Amino acid sequence: MSLLGRDYNSELNSLDNRSQSPSESSSSITSENVHPAGEAGLSMMQTLIHLLKCNIGTGLLGLPLAIKNAGLLVGPVSLLAIGVLTVHCMVILLNCAQHLSQRLQKTFVNYGEATMYSLETCPNTWLRTHAVWGRWSSAVSHRLECSGKISAHCNPHLQGSSDSPAQASVAEIYRYTVSFLLIITQLGFCSVYFMFMADNLQQMVEEAHVTSNICQPREILALTPILDIRFYMLTILPFLILLVFIQNLKVLSIFSTLANITTVGSMALIFEYIMQGIPYPSNLPLMANWKTFLLFFGTAIFTFEGVGMVLPLKNQMKHPQQFSFVLYLGMSIVIILYIFLGTLGYMKFGSDTQASITLNLPNCWLYQSVKLMYSIGIFFTYALQFHVPAEIIIPFAVSQVSESWALFVDLSVRSGLVCLTCVSAILIPRLDLVISLVGSVSSSALALIIPALLEIVIFYSEDMSCVTLAKDIMISILGLLGCIFGTYQALYELTQPINHSMANSTGVYA
Repeated sequence: MSLLGRDYNSELNSLDNRSQSPSESSSSITSENVHPAGEAGLSMMQTLIHLLKCNIGTGLLGLPLAIKNAGLLVGPVSLLAIGVLTVHCMVILLNCAQHLSQRLQKTFVNYGEATMYSLETCPNTWLRTHAVWGRWSSAVSHRLECSGKISAHCNPHLQGSSDSPAQASVAEIYRYTVSFLLIITQLGFCSVYFMFMADNLQQMVEEAHVTSNICQPREILALTPILDIRFYMLTILPFLILLVFIQNLKVLSIFSTLANITTVGSMALIFEYIMQGIPYPSNLPLMANWKTFLLFFGTAIFTFEGVGMVLPLKNQMKHPQQFSFVLYLGMSIVIILYIFLGTLGYMKFGSDTQASITLNLPNCWLYQSVKLMYSIGIFFTYALQFHVPAEIIIPFAVSQVSESWALFVDLSVRSGLVCLTCVSAILIPRLDLVISLVGSVSSSALALIIPALLEIVIFYSEDMSCVTLAKDIMISILGLLGCIFGTYQALYELTQPINHSMANSTGVYA
């Protein structure tokens, strides 16, 4: 059970403690809602490893195509701007959560709670008191967010006005919305991971007979797929199910370290190849079509995959006050890596740039190992991204059954969610458009829109400056426009016939 990282007896007892009086609850807060400090917390290095691995995923390998969709000049500049903006919104989210924690005397609030509490305590009377869902909504939303490891400090008597049927407010809708977006975003990442691993596994297996020791530029060669891509997805499925049974972040940090090692090795080989003989980019456009720029926006937002893990990682740190340094250091490394790989990859392959840069690598054993190493890294990263939706959904499911069935329900839900991401990957034909779609639909809301609106709601009544207000409004509008138009363009492209030179079909290159 220590590997699974969950004590169902204490979890179910905490869910039943709603019958306690406020005084009884307050006495239990000091003993149960302590911060995970001391030896139980993550070190700076462990937190940095988690942060890097949560942001360095499959989206990174799609950045050369994203730069192509934006232009050689507009792409890197826009990627830098989006990166800085995303980090700024992460800081806003951290500041809002800390402010609410101090105001409500809580040790920790997660993303969904921050949204709900900010609206429940805002000056606007309608938002604060307009009843819509009643006591059932309050109870369900409490159970939905009270997770064993990430939201370990959730307590039924710290739900503000939510316990009152007359004050189960619109804030709870926003709380559900944030939780829903987190689930969609993280499971979307996992579906993309499934697709990426299956694509690269298929390419490695089916090109093995034409793979040589001499590394030459990849040329188009029609190859008939031996096995359907769905077979490779189903092959990976049981191993991922076993992986997600591990719930403890400290245990996952070991796998995260292995993922970082394989990722660093593969990235070193990718950079070693793309920096050789880069042609003069005179024929590459500095600015691309505005329609393809919308696809760039979705891909760029998608690559910053760690927004859902910012608050949980800070909460799990041994010394949470050091998280700001870890965040700035880690995200600086991430942004620099993004810009260099995206720009150099596009300059190297030009108009032949594929949905994943691994599809452009030479068909030799050295660079086939890059696909293997990066796929191993993505395999372990799957568990980290899966951790967030699992810790939102599973506590609610477990609370509906007796303690004797808790473990079975937990593992069943985890298995079902992994199968759901597998089915989603099977039904979706193109890796590049899926990345852009997930980024436009949910990542833009979680990374840009909601943090900016949270800062307005929380600090507007506390003498917020006009500059800060204008800044937050502009960020929200930018995120909303990117969400609407990026989603439209990605859906439109998905309805068009597949161009096999650009699709994530890996069996037609050698």
